[in-house]
Amino acid sequence: MMKCNILLLLALFLYVNPLDAQLKYEKEHRIRKTQFPEHALIFIQKNITNAKRLKYYKEIDGSKTQFELKLKKDRLWYNIEFTEEGNFKNIEIEIQNVDVLDESYTQITTYLEQKFSSYKIKKIKQQYSSDQEETEILNTAFQNLITPEIKYNLIVRGKKDSNSFEEFNILFNAKGNYISSIKSLPPNYDHTLY
Repeated sequence: MMKCNILLLLALFLYVNPLDAQLKYEKEHRIRKTQFPEHALIFIQKNITNAKRLKYYKEIDGSKTQFELKLKKDRLWYNIEFTEEGNFKNIEIEIQNVDVLDESYTQITTYLEQKFSSYKIKKIKQQYSSDQEETEILNTAFQNLITPEIKYNLIVRGKKDSNSFEEFNILFNAKGNYISSIKSLPPNYDHTLY
């Protein structure tokens, strides 16, 4: 059974489809706080207060590793991403489709209708990342301000032609224009932390 799983995983990594040339595979699993980069833990302790339900994750996309903190603050769900070294990368807020500007949402759905024969948007995240100072980005995100630099990260379950449904992380800019796609692998249930 283990040999079959390894072969299947290897086949997924080696599979190349010319239509999906810009796709990368991504895998995320929960980790303990002690496995999180110390530099990131110091940043969290210094900059984040009144947060609840802190959960720590490690994300691997084949070529790089990054870490993610998921938390709830002021009735909103946030994801804060860090590099492998523990440096702040970006922050995302989980939002609903009504929170996206109408013109942007129309542009996004037009792209999805062209890309997939059938799809469902599972989650929308408003992403803050720029050349600003980290604390300024955090303040903007915690106030849930809409700025021209924001991006929309959608988790979409889609079907292309007669293929089966697959899950993708798709990134759009503030105007709803496509930026990139990452194909998600199924979660690793062997190492679930309770």
